[in-house]
Amino acid sequence: MMLRGLYAITDSQLLAGRFLSHVEAALEGGVRLLQYRDKSADSARRLQEGEALKALCERYGTTLIINDDAELAARLGVGVHLGQTDGPLTPARTLLGQQAIIGSTCHASLELARQAASEGASYVAFGRFFNSVTKPGAPAASVELLEQARTQVQLPIAVIGGITLDNAAPLVAHGADLLAVIHGLFGADSAQEVTRRARAFNALFAS
Repeated sequence: MMLRGLYAITDSQLLAGRFLSHVEAALEGGVRLLQYRDKSADSARRLQEGEALKALCERYGTTLIINDDAELAARLGVGVHLGQTDGPLTPARTLLGQQAIIGSTCHASLELARQAASEGASYVAFGRFFNSVTKPGAPAASVELLEQARTQVQLPIAVIGGITLDNAAPLVAHGADLLAVIHGLFGADSAQEVTRRARAFNALFAS
C-alpha cells in the first residue's frame, strides 16, 4: 500500500469529549494513516476505542495502527508504531505478520533509521522538526536529515513534531512521505475545521 499523505495521531486529552467525531472529521478529509495513541493503563477502554477506530477506518479506507502496543494491534488485526524504548522490531513483525504496517521512531538519527529498515520496518519516523506540544524535549531534526534519509533509506519517511499547515510544505518538498500531525490537525474548534485542515495537508502532496 502507498504510504503517502496525512498521518493523523490521536491524543486522548486533546480529543476528550469529541474523540470519535473529530477523528471521523479527519478521515472525511482523507487521512492515509491513523495512529491510535493512548498512554493510559485502561486496557478495556483502549480495546473499546481501538475497535471503534478500526470500524471507522474500514469505512473510510484508512489504515489504522496502534502506538506502542503490539498485543492490542494483534487483537485488532492492525499494525503498530514502536518507539525506541519499545524494544526491537522483530518480535512485533513475527506477532503481526508480514503484511502489517510497522513504523519506527528514529528521532533525528540516520543510524536508527537504517537499523529499523534492516529489522523490517514499513516506514521510519523522524522528528521533532518544530517545537512540539506532545514531546517538548525531543531532539531536533532538519530538512538536511530528510534529504540524507531519502538517499540512504529505501522506506517511506514520516515527519513529526509541531507540524502545521504553515510549516509543512518544505518538509514535503524535501522528501517527507507522511506528515504526522496531532495538534495541527485536531487542535481545531470544530469538526468542519478538522476536515478542512486534513484536506489542506493532503493537498500539499498533490503538486
